[in-house]
Amino acid sequence: MAGNNFMIPRLYIDVALEPDNGIILSVSQIHYLKNVLRLETGATILLFNGRDGEFAADLVEMKKRGGRAKVTAKTRDLTTEPDLQLAFAPVKRGPLEVIVQKAVEIGVSQLTPVITERTNAPKVNVDRLRTIAIEAAEQCGRLTIPHVDEPIKLDGLLTTWPEKRRLMFCDEAGDDENQTWGGREGRAQPALDALKAFDRKAQSWAVLTGPEGGFSNQERGALRDNAFVIPVTLGPRILRADTAAIAALTLWQAALGDWNQS
Repeated sequence: MAGNNFMIPRLYIDVALEPDNGIILSVSQIHYLKNVLRLETGATILLFNGRDGEFAADLVEMKKRGGRAKVTAKTRDLTTEPDLQLAFAPVKRGPLEVIVQKAVEIGVSQLTPVITERTNAPKVNVDRLRTIAIEAAEQCGRLTIPHVDEPIKLDGLLTTWPEKRRLMFCDEAGDDENQTWGGREGRAQPALDALKAFDRKAQSWAVLTGPEGGFSNQERGALRDNAFVIPVTLGPRILRADTAAIAALTLWQAALGDWNQS
């Protein structure tokens, strides 16, 4: 969070922001500010749109049908997150929403639901996930909103994959040295060891986590056939799908991301 602004409410709004602009606030935003936070006319809030940075604004009108704020001054220039994509197999609603919320807080730039052979929750409410992403960005202080993709099947993801983007494949069965997947044999490396082989220079990365039932051997083979895929393991214990996503992103951020910045 920036400076002394961490206690000031923040709202994402998809309009241009600059000093003296009048901003229309929605019914839901006014309800949150007035009835949840108990703010009154004249209170200061922070606004961001993912493009122009962050601005302070004063509440000038608060009614049941919406309200207005007036932008006063810029508080932060735009900063962006690392080029980090989370590709994840959808799970049940509760854990799925946790994945999206925590991924935004950790600092992903793109969220991609991936349908695998064992995905047991193939229907994804993308609009709901986008709402969660916005709310998480408002709470955690970031200035951008990650893009939330429509669901895609794993084979379609691999077919259209940009080869310059590395894919950290979290393979829960990758530690079996007697298995052979695709053109690669033996164990996958522990995630942190694998990431240490790369430097922090600007790079495009993605993390792939699987469904509750894990990836099939056929899917493992298809993944390992690609040179851009880095198979890794996440430790000796079996992790829930939501835990695996959070753990993998945390390791990537600690090794190659922006967590070394203040």
